[in-house]
Amino acid sequence: METETEVRIGDAVEYVDEYGHPHMALVTQNWGQGTQRPSINLLWISGDSSKTDQYGRQVERNTSVVHEDNQSAHGRYWRFLKD
Repeated sequence: METETEVRIGDAVEYVDEYGHPHMALVTQNWGQGTQRPSINLLWISGDSSKTDQYGRQVERNTSVVHEDNQSAHGRYWRFLKD
């Protein structure tokens, strides 16, 4: 069961990419303050092991990502972490 609260900058969420693969992600912007399922900007650690630099595995970013309830496609959405 999901624990739904207002999502804030710095919160951890699950991002499902365009291929349907889930990633742990951090919220970097909330475009709907005061709503439970806003569009957000987020970042996650790349799943591609060849994407490294002097800091380690590179990060990926996406912007204006909708909540899964507002996405009819199989990916490119976020959802709250499950308990």
